[in-house]
Amino acid sequence: MIPSLIIISIIMAFLGAPIFVVLSSLSLAAYLSTGLPLPNMIVDIYNKFSHHPFLYTLPLFTLLGYILAESKSSSRILKLVKNIFGWLPGGLALVGLVTCAFFTAFTGASGVTIIALGGLIYPALLKEKYPENFSLGLITSSGSLGLLLPPSLPVLIYCVVSETSVEEVFVAGLIPSLVLILLLFFYTLFITKKIDLPKEPFSFKNLLISVFEAKWDLFIPFFLIIGIGGGYVTIGESAALLIIYSLLVEIFIHQDLALKEIPQLVKKSMVLIGGIFIIMGSAYALTNYMIDAEIPNSILNFMKQFITSKILFLILLNIFLLFLGCLLDVFSAILVAVPLILPLASNFGLSPVHLGVIFLINLEIGYLTPPVGINLFLSSYRFDKPVLSIYKATVPFMFILLIGLLLVTYLESLSLFLVSYFRG
Repeated sequence: MIPSLIIISIIMAFLGAPIFVVLSSLSLAAYLSTGLPLPNMIVDIYNKFSHHPFLYTLPLFTLLGYILAESKSSSRILKLVKNIFGWLPGGLALVGLVTCAFFTAFTGASGVTIIALGGLIYPALLKEKYPENFSLGLITSSGSLGLLLPPSLPVLIYCVVSETSVEEVFVAGLIPSLVLILLLFFYTLFITKKIDLPKEPFSFKNLLISVFEAKWDLFIPFFLIIGIGGGYVTIGESAALLIIYSLLVEIFIHQDLALKEIPQLVKKSMVLIGGIFIIMGSAYALTNYMIDAEIPNSILNFMKQFITSKILFLILLNIFLLFLGCLLDVFSAILVAVPLILPLASNFGLSPVHLGVIFLINLEIGYLTPPVGINLFLSSYRFDKPVLSIYKATVPFMFILLIGLLLVTYLESLSLFLVSYFRG
């Protein structure tokens, strides 16, 4: 069944069918093949949406992203970034990587990062003459880098399911996250050297001027770090407060926006998020079918027959989790697969802390894996690009992340060094 579904989705994508049509058609075919009534699919979608912990934050962060994108906030941030990193090739790309990683850590969903920050970072990259494909790949791939960083919700869910220390998994994820960011940054240096981007000499005076001009915009990341990280506000509350704050700053202080522009801005952002919800609903329908059909369980049971060593187990585990990550959302994947994998991992002496790091990095890459990685579809819709163009733009970044995955998988010290240090 799975090969047939993949072939159908590829053919429909080549024919230019809308993304939600591709996913919805696959979902309908899957439900019809089981003989279940089609209303069951609608009920499953509703249940998925109604129980999603952060779904309500998507419209809020989308509107926030539109406010920042439509104002001159991106120009002020860009000026600041150029004064900090202008002397370094690929400085703006590095800022994009780190910003997206931390934003994903706070929201727990890389799709939110693509939606909210894509409109801010992508135009800035194009303005600095970064290649379009590189810019698309950077935004799409860096949106999933923060799943291991505190206060990431997927880490919390993994720890609950696996009965593992939350603090230890967060500590274990610090070095692997840094490794992934550095690998992508070195790739950025390689690309930017080839296209010879202009450099600017460092000026402390210009840096102070740009900091003063962007001081109101710089409050936003500090608010997210202190507010959410310190537990003073929830993610939804922070989004709502930042919308009010941004409107006050952009309308009355910077005067980049007029009051009469706000209704149209809200309309544009809600049209976008409406399209995103249609895509997510279609994807959830297909996800629920795969869970009900026990497809992940069948794959794992098949793998068990051929596992004879720890190395082989890790190889097959990565293959399985990559496949799982491109089919299921991170929360479903954790809830379905972790209880099945833990006993097998324990037999080969794999620490549940290290397993959690491997698990989440695989799911990060799974979001980018063609043909059905969800971030590919979200990026296609957000930037109004054909999904095949997103495939092409993202593949180099995916291979680099795979290199990072191999390093983290087979060098356990990358995950366990800090854990052992704090334990000791």
